Amino acid sequence: MTKEAVILLVEDNVDDEMLTVRALKHNRIHNEIIIAHDGVEALDFLFAQGAFTGRDMSVLPQVVLLDLKLPKVDGLEVLKRIRADERTRLLPVVILTSSNEERDRVDSYGLGANSYVRKPVDFGEFSEAVRQLGLYWLLLNQPAPVGRS
Repeated sequence: MTKEAVILLVEDNVDDEMLTVRALKHNRIHNEIIIAHDGVEALDFLFAQGAFTGRDMSVLPQVVLLDLKLPKVDGLEVLKRIRADERTRLLPVVILTSSNEERDRVDSYGLGANSYVRKPVDFGEFSEAVRQLGLYWLLLNQPAPVGRS
C-alpha cells in the first residue's frame, strides 16, 4: 500500500469506541481510524457501497478490529462476508470483544478470524492489549498483497 495503513474499527458501543481510539493514540498509533458502528456500515466501507460508493477499493484496511455483538449485521456475519469475497478474504481480522464465550471463539476462528482478543475491563490492561495489537498488526505483520490469493 502506498498510503498510510488504515484501521477499520467496527464497534457499536460509544464508550468502547472512545476507549479503543484513546488507547491507540496513547500508544502513538496515529494511523487513520475508520469507525463503523454496525455490521452494515462495516460492509459498506469494505465493499465501497452505500455511503462509501466510489471509495477506492484498492485501499483496504491494514487490520479490521471487529466486535461480535453488533446491530443490523453481527460480527460473525461480517467476518463470513469478508472471507467469502476474493477482494477481502485475506484481510487481517482481529475479533475485539467483551465475550469470553467458548462458542464465540470457536465460531470466530472457524470463520477465519486471525486473532481473538477479549477486551480487558481495566484501561491500563486494555491500553497494553491495544499497544500489542498495533505493534503486531501495523508494524510486524506482512500483509498479503492486495488482489492476490
